[in-house]
Amino acid sequence: MFGRSNGIWLNEPKQWSEKDDILEMVTDHATDFWRETHYGFIRDSGHFLGFPVGDAFTAELRIRGDFKTLYDQAGLMVRVDERCWLKAGIEFADGRAMLSSVLTDGRSDWATAPYQHDAGDFSLRVTVAHGVLRLQSSNDGKIWPLMRLAPFAENSSYLVGPMACTPERSGLAVAFSDFRLTPPLGKDLHDLQ
Repeated sequence: MFGRSNGIWLNEPKQWSEKDDILEMVTDHATDFWRETHYGFIRDSGHFLGFPVGDAFTAELRIRGDFKTLYDQAGLMVRVDERCWLKAGIEFADGRAMLSSVLTDGRSDWATAPYQHDAGDFSLRVTVAHGVLRLQSSNDGKIWPLMRLAPFAENSSYLVGPMACTPERSGLAVAFSDFRLTPPLGKDLHDLQ
């Protein structure tokens, strides 16, 4: 899937490779996605490989990394433009790996929760349809608890794909695999399969 020719890099990292549908990257120094809230700054320097999709979809992605420095993060991004996006995954904060999501509509918010499984190997699923974004995480690729349900800008198309940032350093090595794009699953909200 990563070998498709329609992937678009935003802030292509200096080090990355793709082989056998596994995308590996190493983050550059002081990379981040954020808009205004609390900190006052705007940063749009994180690494993102976006694949164009239509107005409704489900995307799944497996992420492996060693998160150990404040704000180390990697996961999945859905993006309309620099003012409207979601990034989600594991982020190192408060001395541990946390489930993290940032929804930005002009300004960013940030929601975290302790992750009770192996943060070095996890999966994310995001479904966007009819102005709603449903975000799920999984430690085994079988059970997908809800991570976030939120309104999201309706658009005729989006970019979706792997994302990684290290605001406080460089050198986070991340491997992304099992990337799938499908029509929206349409499952009941409490169907965790």
